[in-house]
Amino acid sequence: MARILLYLSIFAAFLFMISGYGYQWGIWSLGIGFSIMRYSAYAAMALFVMNVIAIWVNRKSGAAIITYLVISGFITLIISGTALYWQQKAQSVPPIHDITTDLVNPPDFVALIRLREDAPNPPEYAGEETAALQREAYPQIETLVLNEDLQQVMDRAVMIVVNRKWQLVAINRSEGRIEATEKLPWFGFSDDVVIRFTDDNGDTRVDMRSKSRIGRSDVGVNARRIERFLNDLDRGF
Repeated sequence: MARILLYLSIFAAFLFMISGYGYQWGIWSLGIGFSIMRYSAYAAMALFVMNVIAIWVNRKSGAAIITYLVISGFITLIISGTALYWQQKAQSVPPIHDITTDLVNPPDFVALIRLREDAPNPPEYAGEETAALQREAYPQIETLVLNEDLQQVMDRAVMIVVNRKWQLVAINRSEGRIEATEKLPWFGFSDDVVIRFTDDNGDTRVDMRSKSRIGRSDVGVNARRIERFLNDLDRGF
């Protein structure tokens, strides 16, 4: 029984992990990938409860049985915790996927438009409804103003993009624009970024926009990306 629980826990963990990679590798559709992830998470939660009960029932049994059950319980705890974390995260943020520091005049995608031709989410800004939800959920996302030369700020921004291993799509120094793409692990989703640099009487205003190509909600990923990038740019990293 202890061995069976261990094997089932390993199988549930395997299904949970392969759900995203299978979609990324083109083995199955996104809907199937999400279904595999969901039901393997449910299975892991059920197995975790069964492991806890089995440990209690067999608490006076041999060390081998307890070891099997502890390992099985640990595996299912990780999967269950991961699934519950992302579920809670999704419920705590608004269902938007287009975040920008400038809600009135968001930076436009130019070079990235051709890469987004087949994307379910269009390159145009989502509109006032999204802006209102962003204001409420992410008030800290705002324009960064640096007392530095525009080209120097752009140079540092390019280095941050390269260090983060984003795909650098375009650098337009005359228009003050950088465009890049970050490919996320697991499901392999691509999120696009445009950074706009504007001279403001010797200072440099930096506006940034990050948008997912697929999905209604980004689970807060785009806001975190902008916040971390601008923090690093401000600190000079």
